[in-house]
Amino acid sequence: MDLKEHDLDQLCINTIRMLSADAVQKANSGHPGTPMGLAPLGYLLWTQFLKHNPNNPHWPDRDRFVLSAGHASMLLYSLLYLTGYDLSLEEIKRFRQWESKTPGHPEQGHVPSGVETTTGPLGQGFANGVGMAIAERFLAAHFNRPGHSIVDHHTYVIASDGDMMEGIASEAASLAGHLQLEKLICFYDANQITIEGSTDLAFREDVKKRFEAYGWNVIGPLPDGNNLAAMSKAIQAAQAETERPSLIIVRTHIGYGSPNRQDSAQAHGEPLGEEEVRLTKEHLGWPTEPDFYVPEPALAHYRKTAGRGERLEAEWQRRFDAYAAADPDLAKEWQRMVKGERPEGWDSEIKKYQPKGATATRRAFGEVLNLTAPRLSNLIGGSADLAPSNDTTQKGLGDFLAGHYEGRTLHFGVREHAMGGALNGMALHGGVIPYGGTFLIFSDYMKASIRLAALMELPVIYIFTHDSIGLGEDGPTHQPIEQLAGLRAIPNLTVIRPADATETATAWRLAVARRKGPVALILTRQKIPLIDRSRSAPADQLEKGAYVLSETEGRAAEMILIATGSEVHLAVEAAQALEKEGAAVRVVSMPSWELFERQPVSYRTAVLPPEVTARISIEAASTFGWERYVGGSGAMIGLNRFGASAPGEVVMRELGFTVENVLAHARPLLNAPSGAGAGRRKGS
Repeated sequence: MDLKEHDLDQLCINTIRMLSADAVQKANSGHPGTPMGLAPLGYLLWTQFLKHNPNNPHWPDRDRFVLSAGHASMLLYSLLYLTGYDLSLEEIKRFRQWESKTPGHPEQGHVPSGVETTTGPLGQGFANGVGMAIAERFLAAHFNRPGHSIVDHHTYVIASDGDMMEGIASEAASLAGHLQLEKLICFYDANQITIEGSTDLAFREDVKKRFEAYGWNVIGPLPDGNNLAAMSKAIQAAQAETERPSLIIVRTHIGYGSPNRQDSAQAHGEPLGEEEVRLTKEHLGWPTEPDFYVPEPALAHYRKTAGRGERLEAEWQRRFDAYAAADPDLAKEWQRMVKGERPEGWDSEIKKYQPKGATATRRAFGEVLNLTAPRLSNLIGGSADLAPSNDTTQKGLGDFLAGHYEGRTLHFGVREHAMGGALNGMALHGGVIPYGGTFLIFSDYMKASIRLAALMELPVIYIFTHDSIGLGEDGPTHQPIEQLAGLRAIPNLTVIRPADATETATAWRLAVARRKGPVALILTRQKIPLIDRSRSAPADQLEKGAYVLSETEGRAAEMILIATGSEVHLAVEAAQALEKEGAAVRVVSMPSWELFERQPVSYRTAVLPPEVTARISIEAASTFGWERYVGGSGAMIGLNRFGASAPGEVVMRELGFTVENVLAHARPLLNAPSGAGAGRRKGS
């Protein structure tokens, strides 16, 4: 087929449109309209501007592409298949089906390659892009040297009208503008349609002025999303920007080419219908049969992308080889970071850590953070404006600020939403160890991002302090109750609530060492006693999730007290009081349900022997979920109400976290009649 350049461009663009329409129609589910409207931008970006290599999707200096408008997944799947990634046409035909590689929304790690992040909840991908841009700037500042630039790539984000409405996108855009992340380029797909109809129903703000106020370089609005020349010029201008992130506003038409569905709400989230698909093909001059038709000239043109990508990577490899020759030690450090490896001996200071007396576990965290930070040159993170309270500052290692991207402490501002999404983007980018802190109560603001981190099994570390009613005077608005149960309910998230400073050190070492799955450290504001390890199990047993901290010497346990965090010392005191009354008591520190459940059954039954049914859980949080460990004949000391404003020790006492209350729950269990539980006191 002999085609003029313009005709070939149009053929390639319409290939995306009709693959998307056919896939959604066959699935009888999905969003055909946005891929059809964005097809020209996708084609232009992926074949002419995006620095990527389909034959090596993990090339470290590739550009990152984020489809924040994840409902337009068929745009991404079409581009992956057409440009030669490991995604077949057969998988396109299996769109949204069981065990297909083309799920309804893009899932990082599910498709073999090319999907940089899991998107769907709107605004999350935008914030991920900000995190990726942060990681790129940090690594560039750390590794690039005069005459040797090995980190130099862009992050491209496609965001929808819906993304622009979400609060997380506003927070992230504000942060990106403040940090002057010039390597971040976002396309705003202004198709002006949502599920309910025209955006005018709920959204009329001037996005251009808003982003200019954030400190962005705003290009457009470009009135025609089909004008390749205008979009090309806009992308070039954005790439040339050296001081600000760029927003390119493009006016597109949802369902472009559909005679009866273009610019309609129906095109957003419904199949076009068999008859409308046929009419659209006729309107675009496309064969009506067969479905999933891919013209050879279009496929051949797209597949040239791989050759272009190989040349770009080869050029980078030559630069890296010269870099390695000039500074072999720095080159080795780069390779280690990219692989996600930790330097040898990074935790040596933790192993020597000797806390002194009672301390808040948040303070213990701050100490071990700064013991390890000098040996972890890619550790970067901070707090949502709570660094003095969260102890998240890496002392003496500088702040990550506009123009000072080598700093190690990030200031996210009062932006928990943005922090959560950006941490995910940093982890997805690779090369860095990201962490972020706030009060446990505000983990609710980050919940969607935490869930996505768990879904993608990203090595993000969360520092959640002020973990209970023990924080005191700030009162019930700041005292978490249900947050621990909510976090524990998230698959793949490891929650650790250490009992003292030594357990905290072990928890931090475990969190940093993990390379798969997020970890949440739950830490106290109030000081708590240091457990005397001369008569108790070592703190490194925390890695098993739960362990026998202490038990009555020479006697089989009649009762088990299970506690976490600041309540472990209460359990120890109560056990000592019960022993004076003649009971044999085991105290189990259970800092992490998730780690405990990963242990062999033999270990779990050794810690919690089934025959000992007199059990009490003690935790200053919701009792929800503790039934699995105390059983039907046990008791739970916790909170099924909100807290109160008063000094922390007063609130704890008034709400039942006292030795006397533990004893009041324990005595009836120990004196239970025969048959009510094997854990009764002898002779009762």
